[in-house]
Amino acid sequence: MAWMILVLSGVLEAVWATALGRSEGFSKLGPSIIFGVALVFSMAGLAYAMRSLPTGTSYAVWVGIGAALTVGFAMLTGAESTTPMKILLILGIVGCVVGLKALH
Repeated sequence: MAWMILVLSGVLEAVWATALGRSEGFSKLGPSIIFGVALVFSMAGLAYAMRSLPTGTSYAVWVGIGAALTVGFAMLTGAESTTPMKILLILGIVGCVVGLKALH
């Protein structure tokens, strides 16, 4: 259960990071609200997962999922350039997250 919540929290990290960028310094209400809600739930899920998973592993998985999804979404929407090397490096992050789960 902790792993599922941790993964969901990582997804919510990507949501709040994307919303933060779209809020334009909190000047746009909709993205600012999405940022706040996603941030609270993301942090709550991370905190819950850390009750039974090691802190370092939890944080690395949370950040890895959030970073990979954030940049992946930005590349899909054209907000960030896409190159084969970027894709390879993002897949490396995903591989590291999977490896951490496999070791635990």
